[in-house]
Amino acid sequence: MTVVIGFEGSANKIGIGVVRDGIVLSNPRRTYITLPGHGFMPSDTAKHHRSCILDVLHEALMEANISPREIDCVAYTKGPGMGAPLLTTAIVARTVAQLWNKPLLGVNHCIGHIEMGRLITRAQNPTVLYVSGGNTQVIAYSEHRYRIFGETIDIAVGNCLDRFARVLKISNDPSPGYNIEQMAKKGRAFVALPYSVKGMDVSFSGILSYIEDAAYKMLTSQEYTPEDLCFSLQETLFSMLVEITERAMAHCGSQEVLIVGGVGCNVRLQEMMNVMCKERGAQLFATDERFCIDNGAMIAQAGWEMFRSGQVTSLDQSWITQRYRTDEVEVIWRN
Repeated sequence: MTVVIGFEGSANKIGIGVVRDGIVLSNPRRTYITLPGHGFMPSDTAKHHRSCILDVLHEALMEANISPREIDCVAYTKGPGMGAPLLTTAIVARTVAQLWNKPLLGVNHCIGHIEMGRLITRAQNPTVLYVSGGNTQVIAYSEHRYRIFGETIDIAVGNCLDRFARVLKISNDPSPGYNIEQMAKKGRAFVALPYSVKGMDVSFSGILSYIEDAAYKMLTSQEYTPEDLCFSLQETLFSMLVEITERAMAHCGSQEVLIVGGVGCNVRLQEMMNVMCKERGAQLFATDERFCIDNGAMIAQAGWEMFRSGQVTSLDQSWITQRYRTDEVEVIWRN
């Protein structure tokens, strides 16, 4: 049996998970939450991670009921992500690996999401829609790489939602995207917004600028409610994502879709994607907030795959990088 502990801290969540041969033994995490109308700064986020990472580590070990000597490898998020939080997490992972005399593995954050999704849903060879606060990509596996078929050319879909939540002063607890989702359920009127699909790619910055500028006039005139705007923004953004995912499926001849990333637990996105899948005779796979949202177990699972295929990261190569594309990683653990 191979046991891997994974450290994730690329954004506002710090999580540590333990995985043993495809079984998640523990997966605690903490979230840095700011006041309504505010985002999270890298330095403040790193300070939050430093304040609680050892408590999360202790909780992960206690919940998994294992000791350090039973762990075979220490995995950590190498990137992409925010520099200061990534560095904080990497330093602790490197220290733990040396204290416990264990091999170290730097993991691509995006690959972590994909491998956790494959583990939980048992999807075989899906077209992957990866949607989060920092990334928006349509991905398919081919010849030992996760190939990017389409992506955002500016901001991520989660960032678009989060920034609109600041305009409306929506609470960041538990997350702005979740609160927009709940408000959107009460929306009754649809506002036509720019729809920007460029081949296999999407653009969200123009939509955000438009609705940011229009929101004040629409709301003060009482023509539309905040719930209407949340509903309209979600419907428009998610329609774009479904379109490029379907196009990638057609290109690959795929009959499976796997949604991963923090935005992936949005029920409305899953509903819209499921309609498209049923029309194509395909199957949709998705997970809930335990595994869609950034967590340590996903890094442990990707690390488990990498470690079992013979990969390790030497200490002098154990840096972090804010830019680390999904298709840079050679996926030697898949046939």
